[in-house]
Formats: sequence, C-alpha cells, structure tokens
Amino acid sequence: MDTFLLPIEKPKGLIMNLVYYFTRQQFGKVLTPLKVHSARLPAAFGMFYGKISQLDKKLTLPNETIMLVREMVARINVCLFCIDIGRYYAIKASLNESKFDALEQYNTNSLFTDGERAMLDYVTELTKDKKVNPDTFNRMAKYYSEREICEIVYVIASEHVYNITNIGMNIHSDMVCDTSKKK
Repeated sequence: MDTFLLPIEKPKGLIMNLVYYFTRQQFGKVLTPLKVHSARLPAAFGMFYGKISQLDKKLTLPNETIMLVREMVARINVCLFCIDIGRYYAIKASLNESKFDALEQYNTNSLFTDGERAMLDYVTELTKDKKVNPDTFNRMAKYYSEREICEIVYVIASEHVYNITNIGMNIHSDMVCDTSKKK
C-alpha cells in the first residue's frame, strides 16, 4: 500500500482527533485513511495485515478482479469501511468506476463478462452461505484456472478477515468516498 498524504480535514471521534492532532503537528497533513485505520488497531493486527499484504503481492489475478471480489464481499458483509476504502483504491487504480457502481446488477449489466458473472455468483454464494453449489463452481471453472480459483477463494477469505475486524471493533466508513451512493 502506498504511503501518501491527503488534504487536511478535521475528523470526528476521539481517536481520529488524536491522530489528526499528532499528524497535523508533525507533518502539517493527515495520514491516509489506511494509516489512520491501522492506528486504531492493536499491534497484532498490523503484523497480521502485513502478512496478508505480502500474500496479496503474489496474486496473479487482474487487479480489477481482486477489487470486484473484495467489494462484493464487503457489500454482502456490510463493512462500510471496506466498501469505502475499496472504492477509494479502485478510483486510485483508475479501474472502471461504472463497473463498481453496477456491481449489484452484475447479472444483467453488459459491463460484466460471463466469466465475471460466474465468479461473482460464486463469491456471493460462498460469502452468504459459506458453501457453494457444484453447478456454480463448475460454471466458474469454465473461465478460471485452478490457481485463479484458489486466489479468488483467498481474496474472499482475507476480505472476511478485514470485514469482521472492522465490524467487531466498530470501525465504520471514514467517508473517503461517498458511500451514500451505494444505499
């Protein structure tokens, strides 16, 4: 993840105000949402997230596929922080914003390929039901290799970790992007 600075905006909440004050005094700018998010978590989570980040660098899936999977899982799990930060990174990576806007209509929207539809059906079933119909798996396997399927499962699982951590610690959207559009 990049370490860059964002324009200063006064945040809400005790921890956010402390981070704002510290970074304003030290650097004149506020750290990125990801850095602020990391400051909220115990050190063990930072080490764990570091390992996930190392594994993410070994993925061979296209970045857009990874981000679509993460965004779909975050939406199903209603992790507002992950929905927000996922959209932020999709914009930063110049991915097709229209596709992310149409994610909930992936079955009928022409922006999505048949392979992406099969993959998103798989993601949805695994996330919601914690199991997958063999027909759904077989349909996805027509478009993705064994390695790609393993990577898709890994992305789903790692996104669950992020979602459960944020939800469990009551960490919500920092409004990096306007999440109200998604309601």
